[in-house]
Amino acid sequence: MGIANSLSNHFLIAMPALDDPNFHHTTTFICEHDEDGALGVVINRPLNMRLAEILKYMDIEPGSEEISAAPVYMGGPVQSDRGFVLHEPSGDWEATLKVTDTIGITSSRDILQAIAAGEGPERAIVTLGYAGWGAGQLEQELADNTWLSGPASSKIVFDTPSEQRWQAAAALLGVDLNLLSSDAGHA
Repeated sequence: MGIANSLSNHFLIAMPALDDPNFHHTTTFICEHDEDGALGVVINRPLNMRLAEILKYMDIEPGSEEISAAPVYMGGPVQSDRGFVLHEPSGDWEATLKVTDTIGITSSRDILQAIAAGEGPERAIVTLGYAGWGAGQLEQELADNTWLSGPASSKIVFDTPSEQRWQAAAALLGVDLNLLSSDAGHA
């Protein structure tokens, strides 16, 4: 598969019938996709946890109540004890995978220290874990109509309330998920 078919910087939008508890009604931002597989983070599954808990665990002092209160998301079922920061701009951190010229995903401590000090990237989502697919697995799931996919929007990732991201990502493709759902009106 060439880079032309890569779904990096795309949303994977769970079809309403997908009942896997890890991905039911999720929007996943794909950070990397090549012939070896894919990696992404779920952007609309807030955990019952705040950033203060992660910072405390890492002995990092949050600089403000606003920083402490930032939500943490369930990024996916893989390495769910490890933190990942999806952010814009991508910046210059120790362990960053550049997704686009402006968006990166970072797994190093330095970005959390900067966020805690109020010196982090302009916009960021902190997740625990990620979603991963082996070679050909995502292509098969797309062929099986498990997911809708389309170009990502940083506005949806960073500015849209998390409970609206699933519908908003589908709306970018002109899809109303309520019309696809077998239980429309019972959201």
